[in-house]
Amino acid sequence: MQFHMIAGGPKPVAPFSHATEAGGFVFVTGQMPDSPEAPGVLPDGIVAQTRAAMANLRTVLAGLNLDFKDVVMARVYLTRFKEDYAAMNETYRGYFQEGRLPARTCVGVTGLAYDALIEIDLVARRPG
Repeated sequence: MQFHMIAGGPKPVAPFSHATEAGGFVFVTGQMPDSPEAPGVLPDGIVAQTRAAMANLRTVLAGLNLDFKDVVMARVYLTRFKEDYAAMNETYRGYFQEGRLPARTCVGVTGLAYDALIEIDLVARRPG
């Protein structure tokens, strides 16, 4: 098993690795919608926060020589589920090739770090 911290990656808000790897699968820790340059500072609205969380996920994946095409499962956590679900879906869909959407779970939660609107974690698989 490998434990990964990505140089230049998002600043962890708790004690965890950016990703762990076992048996060809890579488990990417849930990413918040802040940036490595401004930890804890969030953009306004679900569209901007979805983009920011996906940018952090892309950074972690890239640090492991992976991309969204390697993602097999995603989990999305929303604090304003009814209000933000449709806009999040529209934004999220743009990160994956048509016909290659990963399996996904999306749940409403009562709170997230930094009072974020969204957090997303991923499971990827190494090609080969």
